This record gives sequence, C-alpha cells and structure tokens, in this order.
Amino acid sequence: MKVRLIAGGLALAGMAAAAFLIMGRPVVSDQQVQSLNVVLIPADGGTEDGTRADYQPIFDAVERTTGLQFKLTVAQSYATVIEALCGGRADIAFVGPVTYVQARERGCAELLAVAEEDGASTYYAGLFVRAGSDIRSIEDLKGRRAAFGDVNSTSSFLIPMDMLAKAGLDPARDFSQLRLAGSHTSSLAALLSDQVDVAALSFDSFDKAVAQGAARPEDVRIIARSEPIPYPPLVMRSGLSPALKSQLKAAFAGVADAPGVRPEMIRGYGGKQVDGYRSDVEAAVFDPVAATMARQSDAMKGEILQAASRR
Repeated sequence: MKVRLIAGGLALAGMAAAAFLIMGRPVVSDQQVQSLNVVLIPADGGTEDGTRADYQPIFDAVERTTGLQFKLTVAQSYATVIEALCGGRADIAFVGPVTYVQARERGCAELLAVAEEDGASTYYAGLFVRAGSDIRSIEDLKGRRAAFGDVNSTSSFLIPMDMLAKAGLDPARDFSQLRLAGSHTSSLAALLSDQVDVAALSFDSFDKAVAQGAARPEDVRIIARSEPIPYPPLVMRSGLSPALKSQLKAAFAGVADAPGVRPEMIRGYGGKQVDGYRSDVEAAVFDPVAATMARQSDAMKGEILQAASRR
C-alpha cells in the first residue's frame, strides 16, 4: 500500500509539472536556477547600455509569460559570445548567422528562435558609398578605400567579401586601403567622414543609424545589395535541460500574442520592432552561410588581416 501511495504521488507530481510546463509557468533548470545569462553580440558597435536596451523588451516580455529571469550582458567581440556559450557562462545568446554556425560546429549551441517580419526571417547586407561618389558598381571599387566590420560578422564581412569575390575582386590586393572597423556603425562612420570610399554593413544597421540621427538616407548610395541572409538568431546553450529548452521555445513562439505583452516589446536585430518569433526554424536554414564560410579560407582571412594592418 505504501509503495502504491508513493508511486501515485510521483505520478501526480509528474502530471503537475507537465501542466505547469504547458501553461508556460516556470520550470526549474538542472541547477535549480531560474535566472538565465543572456549574452549579446556587439553587432552595432553602440554603447553597452544602448545594445542591452535593444533586446531588453523582448526578454521582459518572455519573463512575463514564464516567470524566468534574464540577465543581459554585451560581449566585447563576436568570438567572446562563442566562448561564453561553450564555457557555460551564457545560457542564451543573440548572434549573427556566422557566430551561430561556429558555435553549432563546436556543439555548444542550438537554435532557440528567429524573429519574423512580414512573413520572412531574412535580412540583407549592402555596400554603401557616399551620395556624390563616382563609384557605380562593385567593379569600380578597385584601387579604392574600403571598410568592413568584425571578421566574424555575417553582413559586414562574410557576405560582402563573397559579393566582391563573385565580382572578381581580391579584397586583400585590390583596395588601396582596407579597414576592419569592428562594427557596422564604425564602418558607416568611416564612410561618412570620408576615411573610406565604400562601407559594408547590414541594412538593419543603417536603418538604426538613420533612426538615431547618425546618418541620413540622402548621404549615401547603395551600389550592391546581397541576396537574402538567414536572420540573426537567438540560440541557447546545448547543455540546458530538455524541459527548459522546450519552455523557452514555446515562450518565444507565443510571446507576440501573450496577455499583457505590447507590440513594441517584440524586438529583433538592432532593437527593431518585429511581428513575432518562430521557434520551428531548422538548423539547415543556415547551411548556405556555412557553405559561404567554407569558401573563405583561413589563408584568405590572414591576407585580409595583413592588408588591414598596413593602413
């Protein structure tokens, strides 16, 4: 009788836990901790407080629906985010596609959710010149001065470099000066101050600069726009418990329609308001990014770093 009572109690406890999970209430992680560390890539090169403010609203919204707490910090570099995930110091991270692929290859990260806008989860990279420039195409860039972002950035390095290569340019040799500015905004600032002739950055970053008064649309001209790129995802550390992973995915997928959550809280890359989040995106969506990464060898990157050091 005593055994049956214990078994019955365990079954009821299991049912209660499952009910809490279904209702979106807090689950307890392996370490019995409900405060999760969130690390953000320094994608736009702004202040730490500004970058944190971009993403705080969406985590505040998820906190309302789950009871979980999130501590947001901004990393000093893209590579730091990978080390935080792989070292267990980050539970969730906002990353670029390249950073996700790098962490995925090390077995440290799984997709959590991807923002969606107008039914799409994509964004674009661009090559920008000043409005009065005589540069009209990628082919006109030979012998000019160029600025790119972080070497691990998808839209301010990987994709623009691929665009150049497809047009027949060798970035390590064909620019009179090559600058790795470290961020989208620094690349744009170098262009606007006439330190370079072309800057690589994402359209989202440019829109944010315009919204903040750091740039005006009439100051620049776009000479090339990339193909759609998979949107920068939210990822979670692979070592989180299965129950917590499921809860987080469900919370982000339903956050836009949750009671008490205002539309302006649903933010994505650069703090931009988006329609919602999808948590059913397959890892294979990012395989084209991995293929592009494979085309850019370590030797090629080494030559680019050498060229950048000579300016």
